[in-house]
Amino acid sequence: MFALLIAIIYLSFISLGLPDSLLGSAWPVMQGQLGVPLSFAGIISMIICAGTVISSLLSDRLTRAFGTGVVTAVSVAMTAGALFAFSFGNRFWMLALAAVPYGLGAGGVDAALNNYVALHLKARHMSWLHCMWGVGASVSPYIMSFALTDGLGWNGGYRIVAIIQIVLSACIFLSLPLWKSDKTKTDNADGQPLSGKQKPVGFRAIFGTKGAIACFICFFAYCSLEQTTMLWASSYMISYNSITAERAAMFASLFFIGIMAGRAVNGFLTLKFSDKTLIRAGLAIIAAGIVFIIIPSVQALTIAGFIIIGLGCAPVYPCIIHMTPSLFGEDKSQAMIGVQMASAYIGSCFAPPLYGLIANNVWLDALPYYLIFFLALMAVMHEIVVIKTKNNFLRSNI
Repeated sequence: MFALLIAIIYLSFISLGLPDSLLGSAWPVMQGQLGVPLSFAGIISMIICAGTVISSLLSDRLTRAFGTGVVTAVSVAMTAGALFAFSFGNRFWMLALAAVPYGLGAGGVDAALNNYVALHLKARHMSWLHCMWGVGASVSPYIMSFALTDGLGWNGGYRIVAIIQIVLSACIFLSLPLWKSDKTKTDNADGQPLSGKQKPVGFRAIFGTKGAIACFICFFAYCSLEQTTMLWASSYMISYNSITAERAAMFASLFFIGIMAGRAVNGFLTLKFSDKTLIRAGLAIIAAGIVFIIIPSVQALTIAGFIIIGLGCAPVYPCIIHMTPSLFGEDKSQAMIGVQMASAYIGSCFAPPLYGLIANNVWLDALPYYLIFFLALMAVMHEIVVIKTKNNFLRSNI
């Protein structure tokens, strides 16, 4: 039965990725029909980001009160409902309103599932599950493209993904007995929530934990680097290497493929190497990729550089999450991962627009130097975490 639960978790991670790239792939069509400026996509993204931050910070309380299975099922249902609302939206304010449950649901399921996997499954599953997120994020643009070319419109694309999410939510609700059969620090011996036995971990206790703040900054820096690269790779190649817009869009997608392929391979590497070692290796590979994209006027090296950066990014996110219970304690892991997710969403939300301001007003080709800043910040914060949690590293054999 546990194998069936693992299958449900893998499907849940695919569902996490499905909505993530819908807005970007459909917005050129959506903004014309809605009659709003192109920049209004940022408003929708900010609302979604705010919702994910709030639900991530509340994840410890919610999981202790209701259990991981219930939080996951309800969160996916909220996301499905929001996507369904998107599919009927014909005014911008309707999309902005639907973005609220969209963000709340996404943050809730992300934090709850990541903690569950960190507590129960081996490191290889964490990497492979985040690879499945990439599968979902890669598939949804094709779903939207199908809807647009088949005459269903962008509303139809959202409706298709909403139906997939509804089916998945139903599967998770039906699987609740499987979730309850596992004993975690947020479940008692009968699989029920610990709401009456343990109090949620307060923010003062979280931020007072040795190495916690450095860990959060590390997460912020990683997602800042990843999302900035994902958003601005095409523009950089057009400006720096004179690549056509069509080819740049195609080549930029290789960064994302690098992340997915890297996480698939990283799952096997976790059998031989520790999380700490894989994170350091990933940071070194990112640095090599940045060097490649700095070399002027060599298109092949720039393209290879973005692929290498993607490969380097692959182990960092899942490995940090996986070692969280060992470093900070299983009793604090849900709260810690909730703040980690919030830090990640803040980085994802603010770093790409900040680079946009730099590109517009200072220098578009500053991308590699912008990435170097976040890479250095990430590397320093990771080493601080290692130093401040040294004894925990030794005990957990990380």
